[in-house]
Amino acid sequence: MKLHVLGSNGWYPTNEASTVCTLIETNDSYIVLDAGSGIYKLDEYIKDDKPIYLFLSHFHLDHVYGFHAFPKFRFKQGITIFGQPGTKETLQTLMNKPFSVSFENLPFKVSVRDLPEGETLLSDTDLSIETGFLVHADPCFGYRLTVEDKTITYCTDTGYCENMVKLARDADLLITECALGVEEQPNPEWPHLNPKLAAQVAKEAGAKKLLLTHFGATNYLTNENRNEAKTSAQETFSPVVIAKDNLEIEI
Repeated sequence: MKLHVLGSNGWYPTNEASTVCTLIETNDSYIVLDAGSGIYKLDEYIKDDKPIYLFLSHFHLDHVYGFHAFPKFRFKQGITIFGQPGTKETLQTLMNKPFSVSFENLPFKVSVRDLPEGETLLSDTDLSIETGFLVHADPCFGYRLTVEDKTITYCTDTGYCENMVKLARDADLLITECALGVEEQPNPEWPHLNPKLAAQVAKEAGAKKLLLTHFGATNYLTNENRNEAKTSAQETFSPVVIAKDNLEIEI
């Protein structure tokens, strides 16, 4: 199972990184985590007709404005989009005039499915999904995905919360955010994580590996800044991997 980092910034893209998007390639499917600007690279990696599943955490623009690139894709198998309750209604507004080309007018099929909080098993697949609301300025879903005997947890745009620890319990890989600087403290009105808090969750949950992504665009201007975040996180938990655009890792 391969993981490709297509975008690793939060808030806005820079010369170093697009906004957050992660692709996981399994034997039977492609799993995409969020639709930030990095999703424009998706067709560089998808080469066959395996199903494509896109999981949205929430609707802040840095996580969804990659939809603007969808008209260039030609995926014969289409894409299924999953998200929190209300996702279908929200995307009907976002993906329509005057904001964008509608899904109905794309050169491939797109279906949207709202997920309940809790556990879901996709029929005719070995992919099981557990969801939970995180703590952010607007409703945000975290995911626990189990496929091919591996568990990947994806929790971004969140402060420390019990649901995050629950979703990450014993995960093979916890993918979470690092929006705050090394010494920056969380703002309860706009919750995010610094590297130490992210590492604390990984340790408390008993995760096997931590991948830091969604780096705050104003806090992490260089790879050196990101390496400082890694050093900070490793004081609490190891191993830690720092997401950079176009990074590839085996799960």
